[in-house]
Amino acid sequence: MSLSRRRFVQGACLAAPSLAVQGQKPTAPPMPADGSVFRLGAVPLLDGGRFEPAQAQGKVLVVYWWASWCPFCALQSPEMQKLWDSQRARGLQMLGLSIDKKPEEAVSYLKKKAYTFPSAWMSPEVARLYPKPDGLPVTIVIGKDGRVAQTEKGQLFPEDVEQLARWI
Repeated sequence: MSLSRRRFVQGACLAAPSLAVQGQKPTAPPMPADGSVFRLGAVPLLDGGRFEPAQAQGKVLVVYWWASWCPFCALQSPEMQKLWDSQRARGLQMLGLSIDKKPEEAVSYLKKKAYTFPSAWMSPEVARLYPKPDGLPVTIVIGKDGRVAQTEKGQLFPEDVEQLARWI
């Protein structure tokens, strides 16, 4: 491999750590550190709307990676819906990120369960903006100042989800 090609490939791997070397499993990014700035990007929502970063300025944002096939998400998602219903009037913003293989699977699941919390599908473009840390479900709370206030990997119990409202 030429030196310029090697530098290109190395740069691509550093810029996108989820890219795998052929035959190796991609590595997930680490959970963001508490207090770190969490960069937001605009993404299309499954309901036809759009999440814009300006919506979260000066507000608490809960970012929640989930999947329709995940048994732990099946237990946590109803609690996330309750949080959304009870706290959005107080300014809570939420961005669910479905990692289902097809967006239709996520849309069908949201409709079946009557979930209305804003969710996007993890297309390759969305995955570049919001790389998913290892685990599922994953919940990250971004404070009003745009910094990470809390990170959680794995299922949260109802009382844990309810406690996320303390950041509002």
